[in-house]
Amino acid sequence: MKTNLIYGLHPVMEAIETGQHIDKIFIQKGLKGSLAQSLREKMDAQGIPYKMVPAEKMHRFTKENHQGVVAFISPVKIYTVEELMEINEGEKRKVYLLLDGITDPRNLGAIIRTAAATDVSGIILPENNSAPLNEDVVKTSAGGIFKVPIARTKHLADALFLVQSYNIPVYAATEKANNLVYDTDLSGDYALIMGSEGKGIQRNILRMADRQCKLPMSEKMQSLNVSVAAGVILYEGVRQFLYKK
Repeated sequence: MKTNLIYGLHPVMEAIETGQHIDKIFIQKGLKGSLAQSLREKMDAQGIPYKMVPAEKMHRFTKENHQGVVAFISPVKIYTVEELMEINEGEKRKVYLLLDGITDPRNLGAIIRTAAATDVSGIILPENNSAPLNEDVVKTSAGGIFKVPIARTKHLADALFLVQSYNIPVYAATEKANNLVYDTDLSGDYALIMGSEGKGIQRNILRMADRQCKLPMSEKMQSLNVSVAAGVILYEGVRQFLYKK
């Protein structure tokens, strides 16, 4: 059993009651009973994300008697987007990273490592279609996961609305952009959206960005690994900030 995985109705409920940081809970479709109902009520009350999945997926998590419930414990506290904005209220410069569809734990860990190295104020992840915060993420982040606040949101669009309400410009990194990253002002506050290498950023999220930008690319290659691209852009932001000073 993985150290960040717990299963069974009573153990998961106890984890919630004792205030453990839960990344996500999976519940078997069709699960009924008073305990299952009580669990759902606790999750709703505390805003803990959960997903209904078929029995065969539950058995992939563990072969033990899971009673239709499996939970992944996060190695760090997970914030709401509102809490994330509040804890950074007094910071002189705010940089947020919104990750759309980054499902590979090693890519996520590498991005978090660079985010910590470049003083990113916070990372915002969707509840679904995002890598779990597991041992692979912790290891690849090289400790960065403990140094950058992470928030989860049901909908990235809602997070973007909130970020923009703080007058923080939002930039979307996409190869479809006409503007280069190097012609984009990253010297002050900004939020950067990065999408998966396969699907990229969702169209509705892309439309919400104040500006789209891209990295120059040789004709020999179509794209960079998302963690590498994030690193290049974040360090361009550091360069602009330092030279502006």
